[in-house]
Amino acid sequence: MERFIEHPLIKPNTLKPRLYQETIATTAIKKNCLVVLPTGMGKTLVGIMVAAHRLYEKPNSKVLMIAPTRPLSAQHQKTFQHYLNIDPKEIILITGKVRPEDRKVLYERARVVVSTPQCIQNDIENKILHLAPYNLLIVDETHRSVKRYSYTFVADYYIKQSSNPLILGLTASPGGIRDKIEEVKKNLHIEAVEIRTEKDEDVKPYIQEMKIERVYVELPEELQRVRRYLEKAYKKRLEWLISSKLIFSIKTMKRELLELQKEIGKMYEQTRDFMVARALTTCAQAIKIEHAMELLETQGITPLYKYFLDLEKSKKSYATRNLLNDSDVINAIKETKELFIKGVEHPKQEKLIEIIKEEIRKKPNTKIITFANYRSSVEKIVKMLQSNGIEAREFIGQTIKGGKGLKQKEQIEILNEFRYELFNVLVSTSIGEEGLDVVATDVAIFYDEVSSEIRLIQRRGRVGRQVPGRVIFLITKGTRDESYYWSAVHRERRMKRILYDMKERGLENKTLMDWIK
Repeated sequence: MERFIEHPLIKPNTLKPRLYQETIATTAIKKNCLVVLPTGMGKTLVGIMVAAHRLYEKPNSKVLMIAPTRPLSAQHQKTFQHYLNIDPKEIILITGKVRPEDRKVLYERARVVVSTPQCIQNDIENKILHLAPYNLLIVDETHRSVKRYSYTFVADYYIKQSSNPLILGLTASPGGIRDKIEEVKKNLHIEAVEIRTEKDEDVKPYIQEMKIERVYVELPEELQRVRRYLEKAYKKRLEWLISSKLIFSIKTMKRELLELQKEIGKMYEQTRDFMVARALTTCAQAIKIEHAMELLETQGITPLYKYFLDLEKSKKSYATRNLLNDSDVINAIKETKELFIKGVEHPKQEKLIEIIKEEIRKKPNTKIITFANYRSSVEKIVKMLQSNGIEAREFIGQTIKGGKGLKQKEQIEILNEFRYELFNVLVSTSIGEEGLDVVATDVAIFYDEVSSEIRLIQRRGRVGRQVPGRVIFLITKGTRDESYYWSAVHRERRMKRILYDMKERGLENKTLMDWIK
């Protein structure tokens, strides 16, 4: 039976840990630990328990928590202030908006610091912050701890500077490739892995039923005609790359082409050779055509037409100019323009309206989140839903160069309106996937698919937190939609197998109170 935790540094009658959280915290108190828990299963509360223990153990020590965005960092600050039995003014949020001289004073006063890794890296490099007194580093969304991301920098400096280091990594999805998981572990100096999934006995009682549905649509003949032109142009580029022994299969994936482009680019910088330049041009063209086919298959005519217009406006590179002179590409653009003028769209749009109308009919105050990969798609979906009498709002990131976006304050306002049921449908880009306190929803609809198992898990985690929910995948038959979906599913399964293999067992199941001396 769950009970409120009794700890000198946790406010009375606030934190009622579940057994799996206490068991995980027990491991995390002893070793640098990577914690993998389904979204909504209380990863942050594990961090609270470990932080309370470390602060109690060494009263003059400090805790640092880093999260990828400012809104998420602000959310964590509020959580720590709610649970920790210390002065709320000693739990501070550091952002780039605070002047450097003021940040230095705040660091000295704080017992818990919450910030973004970029901000912490800048302050370490500028000698505003030294990590010696910090005896716990909590890293949220640890799947970002790869390559040269600031997480890696902060973790390395923390290990060097802290007099008593301990690292706790939190994520729902570190990745489905063993090398990537090993990279995350190495970069965060991880010694133990604690993973729980929906199938673990100690987690099962807290998991709401989630119904997964795949809804298929057919790609219309008009769109298939455009695709055939693009496929011919694409095949010509791949065959040239194969004949040059740069790739070995006509089924080469987009990410492989992107990696190849980087390698050829490095080669060209060193040699300035004509054939290397031609290879670079051919690879760049193949990537552009592949992107056009992805837009056609998963988004529809409008995004594809806009993409072609953008290409025609930016004929700066030889690769683009040459591509636009290809007869198959010319025909694809001509067909796309005609279909755009006729108002032909992707069948997903009609299916999406049908699904959402039915959900609202069954439950007028239902909350639905729809994910789309592109801002242009989000904008179009919102307009389409509103024109059908459905209350919908877009949820996108902050302003990007040459485009529009939402300020942090606007994002929070939209989420609050959604929470209080002022509208039914939130249409979101990837910003709605990670950590941010997007209200638990009844239904999540994937308008398009992601091949990343990380994004699949993050998106799915927006549903079924307090009540049973549904996840609906809109999939265009025989297209990238289908292959992306199954790729993500298989990578997720592989990720779980790898993590269970890595999990260290054998620690006696003590509770947090057993560690208070």
